[in-house]
Amino acid sequence: MLKMENRLKNKENRKANRSRFVNFLSTKYFYILVSILFSLSANAQCAMCRAALGGDSNVKKAEAVNNGIVYLMVIPYLLVAVIGVLIYRMYQSKKKKTDN
Repeated sequence: MLKMENRLKNKENRKANRSRFVNFLSTKYFYILVSILFSLSANAQCAMCRAALGGDSNVKKAEAVNNGIVYLMVIPYLLVAVIGVLIYRMYQSKKKKTDN
């Protein structure tokens, strides 16, 4: 009888430990830790770009890279804005239907 109770307690302890791990994965501390680890490797790219485009002879190349960065930055913002407008219109149309 004691063996069965010990097995049940061990099973409950394993479930509790597993839920602690799952809770850690879903916390903001985990995401902060992961973002710090991945951001460390991103710093090397900026130094490479600066070294490749540095100097007076590469002014046109530097402007082209800056324009490319702005272009790549604008597209996701436009997509989010379009999706936001579509969702807003959907909610407004549902609101009008329920009001009538």
